[in-house]
Amino acid sequence: RDCLGLSLSLGMTVPPSPLYLWRHPAGLNRVRRAWVIPPISVSENHKRIPYTLVQIKSDKQQLGGVIYSIKGPGVDEEPFGIFSIDKFTGKVFLNAMLDREKTDHFRLKAFALDLGGSTLEDPTDLEIVVVDQNDNRPVFQQEVFTGHVLEGAIPGTYITKAEATDADDPDTDNAALRYSILDQGETELFSIDEHTGEIRTVQVGLDREVVGVYNLTLQVADMSGDGLTNTATAIIYVDDINDNAPEFTREEFSVRADEAVGGIDVGRLEVQDKDLPGSPNWVAKFTILEGDPNGQFAIRTDPKTNDGILSVVKPLDHESRERYQLRVAVQNEAPLQAAAPKAARGSATVAVEVRDVNEPPVFHSNPLRASVAEGAAPGTAVATFSARDPDTRQHQRISYFKDYDPEDWLRVDRATGRIQTKRAINPASPFLKDGWYRAIILASDDASPARTATGTLSIEILEVNDHAPLLTSPTGTLCSDPSQGSGLILGATDEDLPPHGAPFHFQLSPGSPELARNWSISQLNVTHAWLRLRTEAQEGLYSLQLEQLLNVTVCRCGEAGVCTPGAAALMAGGAGISLVALVIVLTSVILLLLLILLVAIFERFRQRVREKGLLDALPDDVRDNILNYDEQGGGEEDQDAYDINQLRHPVELVPPTAFRGRQPLRKDAPYHRIPAQPSRALPTSPSDIADFISDGLEAADNDPSVPPYDTALIYDYEGEGSLAGTLSSILSSLGDEDQDYDYLRDWGPRFTRLADMYGQH
Repeated sequence: RDCLGLSLSLGMTVPPSPLYLWRHPAGLNRVRRAWVIPPISVSENHKRIPYTLVQIKSDKQQLGGVIYSIKGPGVDEEPFGIFSIDKFTGKVFLNAMLDREKTDHFRLKAFALDLGGSTLEDPTDLEIVVVDQNDNRPVFQQEVFTGHVLEGAIPGTYITKAEATDADDPDTDNAALRYSILDQGETELFSIDEHTGEIRTVQVGLDREVVGVYNLTLQVADMSGDGLTNTATAIIYVDDINDNAPEFTREEFSVRADEAVGGIDVGRLEVQDKDLPGSPNWVAKFTILEGDPNGQFAIRTDPKTNDGILSVVKPLDHESRERYQLRVAVQNEAPLQAAAPKAARGSATVAVEVRDVNEPPVFHSNPLRASVAEGAAPGTAVATFSARDPDTRQHQRISYFKDYDPEDWLRVDRATGRIQTKRAINPASPFLKDGWYRAIILASDDASPARTATGTLSIEILEVNDHAPLLTSPTGTLCSDPSQGSGLILGATDEDLPPHGAPFHFQLSPGSPELARNWSISQLNVTHAWLRLRTEAQEGLYSLQLEQLLNVTVCRCGEAGVCTPGAAALMAGGAGISLVALVIVLTSVILLLLLILLVAIFERFRQRVREKGLLDALPDDVRDNILNYDEQGGGEEDQDAYDINQLRHPVELVPPTAFRGRQPLRKDAPYHRIPAQPSRALPTSPSDIADFISDGLEAADNDPSVPPYDTALIYDYEGEGSLAGTLSSILSSLGDEDQDYDYLRDWGPRFTRLADMYGQH
C-alpha cells in the first residue's frame, strides 16, 4: 500500500505538505477503509493566527474537482469558529488561541464531495491535540494551614499537611510540585516534606509557656521546584500539658468567721498556675488535710480567678472552740506530668478565728410531740417545751410565746415553757390533720437585739370512746311471713374515730329474752346486720330494744316481698313516731305558746299601771325653781322658768306644727343672744318621759350660750317666807313606808339614785 505523508509545522513558516486522506491503490476494485490518521498537535496559546494546521487531499478527482469540509467541536459546535477549511484546497486553519486547561483535544470529521455534491469519500476523523505550556502557577488549597502539637513533643511528630494543585498537564513537569519552608523564625523546629507537604517537628524544645504559637511561611513551585511559585501560611499551636503544678501565693492565710452561721464564705486562698487558663491543667482543686475533724469547712474553686473560696458549711460555736488551724493543699484536676517540677508551695496554713455573737435559744427537742385526750379539761398539762441559751458566757433569760395556735387551745408559761390546755379540745376542729394538732412556740432571749428560736409542737389528740353507735335508720319494714322478703338490713354509725368505731356488734336486748324467740340478728359486715322474723307475726308496729329503740313495721307482703297497698297507712304510722305521741307533742307546743302570750300581756298591764301611778298619784306638783331676778323681792309668782305641763300632761301639748310664738328667754341667759331652740318630738306615752327629760337636760348642758341648769349661782337675800315646801315635805301627808319608789328606776339612770334613797329596802 501507498504511504501517507503528513507535514505539520508548529511555529514554522514552511507550509505543510498535502495530506491524502483518501488515496486509493491502483488496480483494486474493492472499497478500502479510510486511513487512520495520527493526531495533529498544536501548542496552546499560539498567537500567530490564522495558522495552517494541515492540508487534506483526495485523489479521485483532479485539482479543482473536489469540495472539502469539516465538522465537529470548534467548527459547527461549541466552541464555534476555532477551526476552518478551504473547501477547494483542503487547508485546515487555526483561527483562535487554544487553552489546554479548557479543552485538551478536538475530534473533527473531514468530508470530500464532487462539484455536484455527491460523496467522493467516506468521512474521516481528524484529531487535533493541544500541547500544554507552563502557563499556570501552583495554588495552595488554603491560604492558612493550622496545626496543633503538644509541648515537649519528640522530633518527627506529625503536625499538619500543606496541599497545593497546578492546572497544567499533570504528566509534565509543568505540574511537578515541590514544597519548602521559607521562614519559621529564629529557631528551626519544624520541617516540611518537599513531595507530600507534611509538616513535622525536627527537634525538642517546644514549651507553651515560652512560645504558644508559631507562624511558618510555606512555598510551592512547579517544574520540580524551578518553575512558577506560590506561598501560604501555616499556624502551629503548641497545646498545653500539665507540666506546671499550682502554688499558693503565700504560706499562711488568716480569716474570721461568725459563730452560729452556716453556708457563708469567710475568705479566699490565692493560687497561681502557669498552664493554660481554663484548661484542666490550670483548674485548681483544694483539699483540707488537717484541722477540720467535723467537716465544718469547705473550699471551692472560683472558675474565673482559680482561687480557693473558704466557706463554713456547719455553724461554728465560739463557746466550744474559738480558733481553727487548717492545713490545706492544692492540685490540678488533670494529673501532673511525671517530668514536671514539684511545686514549692503546694500547701498552706489557714487560721480561722471564731467571733462570738448572740445566738438564738435552742430547743432541747424540736419538733416536740405530745398527746392529749379529746375533751380534756382546761388546765391539763400537755408538755414542757423548753430551750437552752448556747451563749453560756452571757447570762440571759429566755421567754416563751405562742406564735401559731389557730384554735387558741394552749396556754404557755412565759418563764418555763410549760404548756397547758386553755379550753376543752374539740376533736372536730378543722385544724386537726389525721388526729394531730400543730402549734408554733417561740423562745426568745433578752439580749439587744433579741434572738428568737422557733419550735414546732405536734399534739396527738387521743380518741376517746365517748359516743355510742347509732342506727342509721331507727325504722324499717318486714314482711309478716318470714319466707317473704329479704329481711331488714340494719346499719350503724359512730362519731368516734378508730379504734372506737366499727366494727359494730348488733344484738337484741338481753333484758327481753322473748325478743330472741321471735326475732334474729345476723352479722352482715362490720357496719351492718340482718334482722329477720323467726316465725310469722301479726301486722303492726313493733319496738325492738337494741342499744337504741328500733321501730319495725310488720306488714302483709305480696309475691314480690313488698308490702301490699293496704298496709301503707300502717307503714306511715310506723315510719316515725306514733300518732298519739305526735298529738301530745303538738298539744304541748300550743300550751307553751299560750302561756308565753299570757305572761307577755300580764307584764304589759303591770307596766302601764306603774306609769299611771307615777303621774296620777301625786295630788300636787310641788317643785322648787331656781329663778334669776333683776331686783330684790318677788318670788313664786314667776313660773316661766320651766313649763311644768310637760310633766303633767305631755300628750295634751300643742302639736309641733302649730304656731307657738316666741319662746321665753332663760333668766340666766345673756340678753344680747337668743339661744337656738331645736324642734323636739314630744313623748307620746308616759314610758317615753325618761328619755324626753334626759334629752332635754343634755341639750341644755351642751348649749354654749348659757350656763347649765345645775350650775351653782350666787343670789342676794330675797326675803323671808315662801309658800313652797321643802324637799322633805314632798307627800309628807303620806308615810314613806306606804310609797313604792322602785318605779323611778324605769325613768332612766338619772332617777336610779332617787329610787335607791326612797325605795324599799
